[in-house]
Amino acid sequence: MASNMASDDFDDQFLTCSVCMLHFRDPRVLPCLHTFCRECLQEWAAKQQPQCPTCRTQVCLPDQGVAGLRTNFYVNNLLDFAAAKKGAGPGVPCQVCEGNVEGSKSWCADCAKLMCESCTLLHRKFPLFEDHEVTPENALKAEKDVGKFHRKRHCKKHKNQELVFYCESCNALACTACTVVDHRPGKGHNPVEISTVAQRKKETLQGLLQDMDPRLKKIQAAVKEVEKKMSNLMPSKEAATDQAKAYFRQLADLLQKREQQILSQIDEQCRADGKALQTKKEAIEFELAGLTSAQTFCQQAVEHGSDVHILEVGNQVQTRVETLLAKQPDLESYWSEFQFVENTAVSDVEKEVDSFGGVKTNVDVSKCKVAVKPAIQGFACIAELTTTNQEGRPCDTNSKAVTTNMEDPSGTNIPTQLRLKSRGVWEISYVPKVTGKHRLEVKVNSQHVTGSPFDVEVKGKDTPVLTIGRKGSGVGKLGGPIGVAVDKDGNIAVVEHGNKRVQVFDTDTGKPLNSFPVDDMFPHSIAVGSNGRFLVTSFGNNFGLRRYSKQGELLNTFKPDGMTCPFGVAVLQDGRMVVAYGGQKSCLLLQPDGSLIRDIGKGRLLGPGFVSIDESRGVMYVTDWDAHKIFAFDLDGNLKFYFGKKGQNEGEFSRPKGVTIDPAGNIIVVNFDGGRLQVFGPDGTFVRTVATAKGGNPFGIALTPDGYIAVVCSAGHCVEMYRYN
Repeated sequence: MASNMASDDFDDQFLTCSVCMLHFRDPRVLPCLHTFCRECLQEWAAKQQPQCPTCRTQVCLPDQGVAGLRTNFYVNNLLDFAAAKKGAGPGVPCQVCEGNVEGSKSWCADCAKLMCESCTLLHRKFPLFEDHEVTPENALKAEKDVGKFHRKRHCKKHKNQELVFYCESCNALACTACTVVDHRPGKGHNPVEISTVAQRKKETLQGLLQDMDPRLKKIQAAVKEVEKKMSNLMPSKEAATDQAKAYFRQLADLLQKREQQILSQIDEQCRADGKALQTKKEAIEFELAGLTSAQTFCQQAVEHGSDVHILEVGNQVQTRVETLLAKQPDLESYWSEFQFVENTAVSDVEKEVDSFGGVKTNVDVSKCKVAVKPAIQGFACIAELTTTNQEGRPCDTNSKAVTTNMEDPSGTNIPTQLRLKSRGVWEISYVPKVTGKHRLEVKVNSQHVTGSPFDVEVKGKDTPVLTIGRKGSGVGKLGGPIGVAVDKDGNIAVVEHGNKRVQVFDTDTGKPLNSFPVDDMFPHSIAVGSNGRFLVTSFGNNFGLRRYSKQGELLNTFKPDGMTCPFGVAVLQDGRMVVAYGGQKSCLLLQPDGSLIRDIGKGRLLGPGFVSIDESRGVMYVTDWDAHKIFAFDLDGNLKFYFGKKGQNEGEFSRPKGVTIDPAGNIIVVNFDGGRLQVFGPDGTFVRTVATAKGGNPFGIALTPDGYIAVVCSAGHCVEMYRYN
């Protein structure tokens, strides 16, 4: 793709790595679209949970590590452009013979090298280089178009072949030779000229650029609003401090101690508000920075990238931008000025010393709420306090205004810790040592929150903390549940084989939130895409893979050729899907439109049931209930490894069913026989048994963001929640 960026349209800072502060060396792009030197990222990657040095986004590297990250070819082009322009001047050595500094220089776009006259003549004589694009010195000095300095991309397999095709089935660039061998048109391969595909991707990115403008303006306005409130913060503090000093001077020695308490509370309130507003500002600026950087990268790709570059980073850019646009950031900053209040006249000093003065905030204790999460013996457990104003909106206060106390069944005090989690939301954490009924007391401004003290039932680790549903067909009841998934809001979505529907439940309370029917005899499994849409498999007369909106509206029905008996399903970030196909004893990798990419596991699998994908490692796991094993494949269909054997001991399987992956890459599997919920390392090594499902005939499992495992028990017509971490 041509570029019209001139040499004065970018400065040296644009070509400088923010880590080493030098010009980029082999620039690599992180998933958040920020670019750094490969060497800088090698050191950065040594951290256990690396974050982007710019935006602090958690990054999962591919199996190849930093080497597997995309190269920023646009930055390379700019570096080539700058080097070529500089090299056109006198005194610059030839980059081939490294000695000749005299005479004119030429630039080879294919080799990305500056050459002296002798090397240029020799270069032209080699038949291998006869098609190379060589720009002479006079053209270099006059050139202002970065597009002239695109490095040509050649096939890694066929070194002399330029990448001119894109296989849509494999999402891979290909040369002409590849379309004859590895990507021959037909079943499983669809090579198209890159200009055609790049134009479609370019149009998609242009649409995303338009979508980003309103969000950027909204966030910028929110930043200004926070700054305005921050400018009023110190005057409010000064006014309240002056009022307090004037009041307490009349009380002399009797009120000195109280005066210091009030001043301390004012300072604390100021710090709390300042911290809250600063945090809000940083959060909004964080959103702004993310969108701005994504916009810049996207715009550069659209306006100045080559077709190859568009196809190299297009999906990554699209995923990043759609992820940012899907977020609904809270851009409001709820803050009201505080002031000193004279509660008692000077004449009443001796009667009510402790009631003198105070810091008035916007918290209405009667409307504050506490949500107690399920508690398990020996685990870090939490309750959440939300401090609200008179309008019922979350608002901030200082930590000294909140007090908590917890006792176990014997009356022994249990230490609690208080942490501000977000605006107006406080996390109360504790570790219970015994099971039984505990007592949690929560006060704000020395007043009990509604419902305090709370009864907290602490259970053993092998006991479900919550059981959702019971047999029936009404709202909240379940009929032969099989599949389960966690939606974008952290709620539990359950597929009912008997009632032919999907129900969504609140993870904390088990209350039903929504339901929608599935139009087939035997619905089986469910997955949630990155866009929040549901995918449901079913078999029977009207078999297929169905896509539903977040509200449960049927959007699409896919019926790939031959797939009459789909079971487990998983979806990748880019919308591709993997379905366990019992009839063919394999798994099908499908495009977002339902078209087949390839079979995986055919000839290896005996009874594929459920699937889960670890995208960070490029591995999919399949439970095989007939072989009593777990198989691991890459998405190209290659078998990586398998583990397990039939048995009832730890690390053994008896008809394994549901499978899911935790953030560390550990594999969680449930046995249909016996209900053991086991954890294995990424290499298949047995780690531990979490619990044993009580409901009978467990099928699907899912891991919630707050560390609970949902296990569907078909015989018990319920979903059991177990503490995982």
